[in-house]
Amino acid sequence: MNVKVLVVGPYEVNCTVLWNDPEKAWVVDPGYDAEEILSVLKENGLTLGMVVLTHSHFDHISSVNKILEGKKIPVYMHRADEQFAFSPMNAMPPYSPTEKPELMKFDKDDGDVLEFGGLKAELIATPGHTLGGWCLYFKNENLLIAGDTLFAGSVGRTDLPGGDWDTLTASLLKLKVLSDDTRVICGHGPGTTIGIEKKNNPYL
Repeated sequence: MNVKVLVVGPYEVNCTVLWNDPEKAWVVDPGYDAEEILSVLKENGLTLGMVVLTHSHFDHISSVNKILEGKKIPVYMHRADEQFAFSPMNAMPPYSPTEKPELMKFDKDDGDVLEFGGLKAELIATPGHTLGGWCLYFKNENLLIAGDTLFAGSVGRTDLPGGDWDTLTASLLKLKVLSDDTRVICGHGPGTTIGIEKKNNPYL
């Protein structure tokens, strides 16, 4: 697996580009700076094949249509986040509301697997930051893309629409059972491991 993490937008979102087959690259959370994301794809000889959104907040989804460039490429999001994701409320300058991509996919749920281009990720539903947040767990590579569920030393806030502290607490328990050496790409900030967070993160 090849992994490149780009820090994009005013809120410094970690957008992740992953690939095994260069003709079938994944992009997770294209929140801003579409030109930079497309440049990384081009520089590495990659063809975008799939987009995954860890949750609905504008800073994680706003450039999705720009990187699709009009192509019919599947975009995966949990069904519970659909209504808020593409509503006028989900924006804040300099972000505008995001239009729903043509080929949205809402047919995956907790425990389902996304398999594409030689990569396989289990979807771990982790609501609490939003109604439909989920994490991508690449078991073979011992890698978790956590979105805004888990940060180095902290967790996602729960005072925004769809947030709930008790729900997030239950979601964190699902991550705590992963092996200590599982690498974590967080939605913002530095990467970490499950073991480090179990030792140092008061919420885990």
